[in-house]
Amino acid sequence: MKTSTFLRWAGCALTTFAIACTTPAPAPAPEAEPAAEAEEAAAGSDRQAPMGRFPDREFLRKQIDNFEWRATEGNKLGVETVVLEGDPSKPGYYLTINHFPPGVMSRPHYHPDERYCLVLRGTWYTGEGKDWVTDKGKLVGLKPGEYMRHPAGGEHYDGAIDEDVWVAIGGYGPTSATVIDKGELFGTVPKQ
Repeated sequence: MKTSTFLRWAGCALTTFAIACTTPAPAPAPEAEPAAEAEEAAAGSDRQAPMGRFPDREFLRKQIDNFEWRATEGNKLGVETVVLEGDPSKPGYYLTINHFPPGVMSRPHYHPDERYCLVLRGTWYTGEGKDWVTDKGKLVGLKPGEYMRHPAGGEHYDGAIDEDVWVAIGGYGPTSATVIDKGELFGTVPKQ
């Protein structure tokens, strides 16, 4: 199935990019350190250690038809999320896919963590700032394969206007969404 292959590719690409963007440069090696201390230091700086290594951590494959979707932020407008990796509410890396039905966007909000977003399907309309603009002529539409980074604390809004949209989102939790006007996170876009 083309969609399933694309989603797997996109998830891998997003994961690789997110890790590459957030992995700090290695510190210069000390001139002469005893072998035991060097091994201890390397183990302490291994960010993958808590996640496990092969063969302790198995390969994981999920078919799109078996994803466990749930309402995003408890909304009743049809926005749903599947968590592919990690737990967004806890410290550590997470990877999700958000599905926006046509005519639904998030309202202006921000997150405490930087997020890495890759459009998988549909045109994802995005805007920045405190004022919610739903005129697609004034928004930036991102197509499948296009990328957006949300900086930590950056006020923004995004979603679907004419069609269903799926977006892969990765980051390092815990994460949350703070709505600027303290209202609901998602709203209905007026017909254009």
